[in-house]
Amino acid sequence: MSKAVTSSTQRKPTIRTVAAAAGVSTATVSRVMSGAETVKPELAQRVRQIAQQLGYRPSEAARGLARGAVRNIGVLMPDLSNAYFHDIVKSMHDTASESGYRMLTADHATGPDHEFETVVDLMGHVDGLALLSSRIDLTRLRELARMDTPVVLINRVELGIDLPMVGVDSFNATLEICAHLSKLGHRRIVYLSGSDLAWQDRERWRGIETSSRVLGIQATRVESDGTIETSYDAVDEALRHTPTAIVCFNDLSAVGALSRLRELGITVPHDISVTGFDDIAIGRHIDPSLTTANSPRVELGRVGWSLLHDSLQGRRSTENSILLPAPLITRASTGPAPGAA
Repeated sequence: MSKAVTSSTQRKPTIRTVAAAAGVSTATVSRVMSGAETVKPELAQRVRQIAQQLGYRPSEAARGLARGAVRNIGVLMPDLSNAYFHDIVKSMHDTASESGYRMLTADHATGPDHEFETVVDLMGHVDGLALLSSRIDLTRLRELARMDTPVVLINRVELGIDLPMVGVDSFNATLEICAHLSKLGHRRIVYLSGSDLAWQDRERWRGIETSSRVLGIQATRVESDGTIETSYDAVDEALRHTPTAIVCFNDLSAVGALSRLRELGITVPHDISVTGFDDIAIGRHIDPSLTTANSPRVELGRVGWSLLHDSLQGRRSTENSILLPAPLITRASTGPAPGAA
């Protein structure tokens, strides 16, 4: 008999073990452990004490099913390999973990339709979704806003969309970059673009067009996609417009541009200036170090999670759309325009 008891006590306690010891049903134990308020406080307290004495810990999956939630959040982004997203995702992960949520990450690579399909697929596995630099069209974003699963946009702010969203103020940051170049005597610039599906690209190009009107800068757009290799390949086209400065969509674009300029024997910033955007780590360590705008990635993740958490709790922030500043960081890749007084 004692041998059987010893064997029993060595087994991991289950919900049935707790229910038998407390003299209640397994459904009652499940409601108590999931935090339901339908059990009398005295009984709930007794069940919790017995569970603690037995060393019983319910699985998160079981707790999630009991309360209609799995305590998972999804994060979807265009490219998992892009270093820009690392700090955003890590910041979200750290703050979400403090609230007892796990994070599932995924990317999409074949355009807005595939992104939307991935979002719909993920909704069956998560309590809420954060879309980083989403490229889904406005009609489908409105469709997502009507669904039960909370969705938050990070790195995108659109008018007329009833979703919580936070982004970087790319427009004013680009104005600041252009003003910096104007003070250095630059009057002909090329914008090495990101994807025309990206909200950030549209905002940065809008900033350049405004600078062209206000500061008298002649600006030309050369198509790229925000990656090192494509931007490297686009430099030859950019140089055909004889710019004194190349304004790159992001720091990765600038790394590609600097590599090609170096191969061509063009010195930065003596012959041409180059700027990036985002202030990822590599920009501080390449030669020359990169003038850029500091995208507050940790803050983006923190605010993004706060907005999503509020939605998960049935709350909506009074600020449905938030723009964070991206201050100019001046380094060695920009200098006076050739021939400037």
